[in-house]
Amino acid sequence: MNIRAVTDTSFQPYGNVITGYDFAPLLERLNEISPMPTDSVIYVAGDAKLETLPVAQLLQNAAYGGMPIQVGYCNGSNHKLNCLEYHRDSEIDIAADDVILLLAKQQDIQNGSIDTSKVEAFLLPRGSAVELYATTLHYAPCNAPDSDGFRVIIVLPKGTNTDKPNIEVKNHEDALLWACNKWLLAHADAPEAREGAHIGLTGANIVL
Repeated sequence: MNIRAVTDTSFQPYGNVITGYDFAPLLERLNEISPMPTDSVIYVAGDAKLETLPVAQLLQNAAYGGMPIQVGYCNGSNHKLNCLEYHRDSEIDIAADDVILLLAKQQDIQNGSIDTSKVEAFLLPRGSAVELYATTLHYAPCNAPDSDGFRVIIVLPKGTNTDKPNIEVKNHEDALLWACNKWLLAHADAPEAREGAHIGLTGANIVL
């Protein structure tokens, strides 16, 4: 699969590279407080040891315009697409290690499904950050070539990825709701599909 840099113009429909912030304190703290499994992926929605740093308050006030945020992380080792998700708001990813992002467009979902041939791969280099737009489908990062794993800070509006609200399913999108502010499409081969997630990825389950 062709892997392009997030600085490539082909990334522009999915998000933008964030500049002007000193992310070093966040990344240093992340490396101090969080494990990096080599055989699984862990996700923590928010961690007070990250959220109390001054740069986190700056992100809340500037990047999110004053909206409450959570600053957590996604760490581990992963080589498969498995799922795609989206939120109603942008997500900021800050890489402590080189990492691959597998991305697609919400606009390509048809009747609750999207073919994985629509997915593109982008390298997010260590120390850099991107905003992923609300319409960008994404999921757990993948290892960069020749890498044993990754640590990535994930910034989202507060409450995202917490307990799913209890709703009556009335349309295709309602069937995708998997958690608070999280709409999920799973591949039939993914563990999430066995847990009851909507099977909405057709085609190959991409492996890097």
